[in-house]
Amino acid sequence: MLLSILLFLTTLFLIIVQPKGLKIGTIAIVGALVAFLTGLVDMGDIKEVISIVWDATLAFIGIILLSMVLDEIGFFEWCAIKMAKLSRGKGTLMFIYSLLLGSFVSALFANDGAALILTPILLSKMKVLKLEHKTIVAFLLAGGFISDSASLPFVFSNLTNIITVDFFHIGFLEYFLTMYLPYIVSTLVSIVVLWFVFRKDIPTRVDISLLSNERSVLKSVTLFRFSWLFLTILLVGYVVGDIYGIPISIFALGGGFIFLSISSRFGSVDAVKVLKEVPWQIVWFSIGLYVVVYALKNANITHYITLLLNDFIKEGEGFAVVATGFLSAILSSVMNNLPTIMIMDISIAETTHHALSYANIIGSNIGTKMTPFGSLATLLWLHVLDKKGVHISFWQYTKFGLLVTPPVLFVVLLSLVAR
Repeated sequence: MLLSILLFLTTLFLIIVQPKGLKIGTIAIVGALVAFLTGLVDMGDIKEVISIVWDATLAFIGIILLSMVLDEIGFFEWCAIKMAKLSRGKGTLMFIYSLLLGSFVSALFANDGAALILTPILLSKMKVLKLEHKTIVAFLLAGGFISDSASLPFVFSNLTNIITVDFFHIGFLEYFLTMYLPYIVSTLVSIVVLWFVFRKDIPTRVDISLLSNERSVLKSVTLFRFSWLFLTILLVGYVVGDIYGIPISIFALGGGFIFLSISSRFGSVDAVKVLKEVPWQIVWFSIGLYVVVYALKNANITHYITLLLNDFIKEGEGFAVVATGFLSAILSSVMNNLPTIMIMDISIAETTHHALSYANIIGSNIGTKMTPFGSLATLLWLHVLDKKGVHISFWQYTKFGLLVTPPVLFVVLLSLVAR
């Protein structure tokens, strides 16, 4: 048991710190290799882990690939400029519309797409608009928050969603019908809470005449229009795939490659360049980290969490949902949301109340915003901002996260109970 805990904590620490530029996938695979060589897991465990995460990981890669291609053709920049102009220069409306845009991008292109692709675009536009530093920080913190809090409605909206859905064999439509209400509630409550927190930093008026024409950022107007049709077809494909039991990665990764090929033929995208920038390390990261987490299961550590979950269940469904969500949130904020979703999924599977898997998703997606190391995407997001001259300290982020996260999480979990 002690060896399993030590290996897990060491692997997690190295993943967060990434000493000497080591890639997260490399660190995770080394951790998995140590688990195997020390007998904490066997080959059967590794095969089971691969069977659980392969679809989730490849689907996530596909969503990121599609997001990168859309970014290259100017899709997200067009959306950002259009959003700003729709506000008609009213600061509060621009704040609200930017969050709605973040919610839309997070839902359709995953939380990483919203945080890492949309953020630099919004930052550049805010500099063009000559907004004050405190206003820029407010918009960025709010946008970063909603990128995770809104990553709920679709299976592909977050890697945690895909892993849990595959683990419990939940269908695409079944998942959507359960989570669309929490998604709507999360978006609306997040906007209200974030506006209340940052209301003094939002200007009354913004000079939107400084922005360029949205059509000027598009590499191909025809391809841009086609992209909306393509996204619609892809969503239909997910539903059809659900009906016929086709893995989601077939559509997500296949769709990403197809759109990359089409965009390349239009001359709008350098396919080789895009493929080199795809985060392929996430494949080894998911497999390796899950193997390390599986060592905790074999050491019966997840059993103690199962006992706690059973105590929650005894207090009634509503209490169990809220308590499970907050447990997942706290663990995510302390040790990252990806190992949390894995550990909690294994623990929930050992109970008789598998519906708690939805509370686990909400907790790990929203709860991750309480600290900077709650998710790797947040750490990378902060690094990107720092390189662009916007420094948000650990304590500044944590104070913001601890203030905003609990009320949003509580209300969203209540919406799951009320569905």
